[in-house]
Amino acid sequence: MPELPEVEALAGYLRQRAVGRRVDRLEVAAISALKTYDPAPTAVAGRAVVDARRHGKFLDVLVDGDLHLVVHLARAGWLHYREAFPATTPLRPGKGPIALRVRLDDGSGFDLTEAGTQKKLAAYLVTDPSAVPGVAKLGPDALAADLPTFTERLRSRRGQVKGVLTDQAVLSGVGNAYSDEILHAAKLSPFAITDRLTDDQLATLHAATRQVLGDAVQRSLGQRAAELKGEKRSGLKVHARTGLPCPVCGDTVREVSFADSSLQYCPTCQTGGKPLADRRLSRLVR
Repeated sequence: MPELPEVEALAGYLRQRAVGRRVDRLEVAAISALKTYDPAPTAVAGRAVVDARRHGKFLDVLVDGDLHLVVHLARAGWLHYREAFPATTPLRPGKGPIALRVRLDDGSGFDLTEAGTQKKLAAYLVTDPSAVPGVAKLGPDALAADLPTFTERLRSRRGQVKGVLTDQAVLSGVGNAYSDEILHAAKLSPFAITDRLTDDQLATLHAATRQVLGDAVQRSLGQRAAELKGEKRSGLKVHARTGLPCPVCGDTVREVSFADSSLQYCPTCQTGGKPLADRRLSRLVR
């Protein structure tokens, strides 16, 4: 799933490439992806793209007249920028991975696509981003939160730190991958309970959050949209590296699997050398 660094980089790429161009038309190929009906998709035609922003993991493309195309890419969504489209014929609904297409007046534009069968990409055309339910519920931005705000937000929700850190109502922008990386950098078990964390542990976690996300943003900025996924993978130390050596201590990266997701961690760095048991089979080691 695209998280804060990738969405920030996509917004930056659109600011460089699309801002100043006028929208020729917005085409909707997956009817279920567009969650709003007023304003209609035709409302953006002829309007200039004036900015691209990020709200947590939501991408916000602002066009003249205070219209916002707000997109959540979900787990398998992505943005593909095209310097030129192969044909001017409209998209056929229900055909292929394309959910929406934005054509610009110079012949370029971008597709919002979603792989797989679980179609959860969501797009909203609104006059105010806060009209999007997911945006309205967002907590403070994970990269922007200072230590007092970070501490207050983490302690506001008792639970396993992995789950609390990825709760968008607590802090916005962190998902499964970067939470693994942040907890590894902070040397914390993903199942540590938030109300048991000391002030020092929370300060370390805050610093790790800023470092991991900040470094990822810096690596991603300036990359083309097509390069961002590879850039993300290249910077990961534990996430999606099950069975490989931890680059910090050399221990084997382990995994805990759930029904529809998994997490990765280093026992030596994070759990005192003790492997975490699969929650489905036995008690967790904290």
